[in-house]
Amino acid sequence: MDGSYSARKPIGTTATTGHPCPESGVWKVVGYPTTTAPIAKGNILPPYQGRAVTWQLTVYA
Repeated sequence: MDGSYSARKPIGTTATTGHPCPESGVWKVVGYPTTTAPIAKGNILPPYQGRAVTWQLTVYA
């Protein structure tokens, strides 16, 4: 490695609405009802159905 590689956040990482997305990929709402969304690293995690939720990384982009 040349030192420019940064480790990805592990699958299963969680983050909440209003915070920057820590890793690009497909994120799933924890709980019910649920949904998935592709979210890019650095974008603010959105609410779902008008409420703050916990998002969980399921697949890398």
